[in-house]
Amino acid sequence: MTVYFVGNLAAGFSNSIIQLIVCRGIAGAGGGGISSMLQIMISDIVPLRERGKYVGISAGVIALGYAFGPIIGGVLAEKASWRWCFWVTLPLSVVATIMAMIFAPFKPMSGGIVQKLKIIDYPGIVLTLGGCTLIMLPLIWGGITYPWNSVIVLAPLCCGVFVVVLFCLWEWKVAKLPIVPMHIFKHVTVVGVYICMFANGFVFFSALYYLPLFFQVVLGYSPTYSGTFLLPVVMSQVVSSLTAASIAQSTSKAVMVVLMLLTGFGNGMTMQTTTVAAQASVARKDMSIVTAVRNFVRMLGGAIALPVASSLLNNAIRDFMKNLGFPSSTISPVIDKPSLLNNPSAISSLSISPSQAADILSKGYTKGFRDVFLLNAAMSATATLMHKESSFGAVSSEISMKAFRPKKQTLNMIYTKLMYDDWLQVANESGSEFQC
Repeated sequence: MTVYFVGNLAAGFSNSIIQLIVCRGIAGAGGGGISSMLQIMISDIVPLRERGKYVGISAGVIALGYAFGPIIGGVLAEKASWRWCFWVTLPLSVVATIMAMIFAPFKPMSGGIVQKLKIIDYPGIVLTLGGCTLIMLPLIWGGITYPWNSVIVLAPLCCGVFVVVLFCLWEWKVAKLPIVPMHIFKHVTVVGVYICMFANGFVFFSALYYLPLFFQVVLGYSPTYSGTFLLPVVMSQVVSSLTAASIAQSTSKAVMVVLMLLTGFGNGMTMQTTTVAAQASVARKDMSIVTAVRNFVRMLGGAIALPVASSLLNNAIRDFMKNLGFPSSTISPVIDKPSLLNNPSAISSLSISPSQAADILSKGYTKGFRDVFLLNAAMSATATLMHKESSFGAVSSEISMKAFRPKKQTLNMIYTKLMYDDWLQVANESGSEFQC
């Protein structure tokens, strides 16, 4: 939580895009740790048969943030400054930290912090970050900044694949305490969960970003008003978590709301089922690992979705405007800032007539968004097929984990014992000398 707080605080004071990206990365690291730790705590404290309910509740609470975040962010961006989109999280972080200290008072663990830091798989972390970065950068550049067959695109893409392979070999053969133990992939259900969550992140985060953009660019809505159209997606995700392809300009608001309700229900229903399925497939010592990797894979899907969807959308606009005879000097400003097409003085300076601007909005951008949404549909179909082939069955009574059901002991006592056992096992397996 401290890392998340510092990252958002610094991001609000950023004076360049590089500073903003770095600070946002720091905040993202903290946020990712919070998300994983929440599910790990649930898996340690709650019996497996009842775990789905609590994972669903946590997913519903997170979805509430997705629901109101875009609206609050749109209002702040319009009425105040984009910096407040980061600073508004600061008091919430303080409140959350205080509540965690009160309701989850973790006891200090024996063993020095230096010894514990020594067993972290730092080469694995570097290889993970390097491989993901090398793969995502060419996806951003391809067809927009550089041609797809350019060496600048192909070279980092090939290097990224090589680094990912190197990471797998390192984790399999060399790392003493791997961040992603390769033996977890022998479980068909775990592999199926990861594929489903990659598709889930791909579809959800691309929709979270491109649906408001569709409403702003094609329909001309304000950022605040377009943010309200995400409510059906995330609010239906809340309901489905607790209980559990194209949009043309002529489509009515009611139809769009219904379609987004379906999107939210589908996303919400995969959140808690995949977590429980993955945890039920491995030994307790691997629960925290499979949970953290599940969250990472979902975020990776979202990270890859944005550049891929951006490439589809921008290439569709570029091809459409080229067919109308516009030069690159006119196309590039429109791609960089689509809102120019709704500004009469801006389109006049670009030598675009009002009728041509209307065509670009109604046909060009609609074609691009259609490609994005069809790709999301294909990813959803892939996840559905993988879910069907994987053994996402009912939880067996043999692994109901009644031993972990809290009786007279407090949850803090149980959780402290579990953490002690985990660190003891880590120390024994890694050969570390520190005492747990």
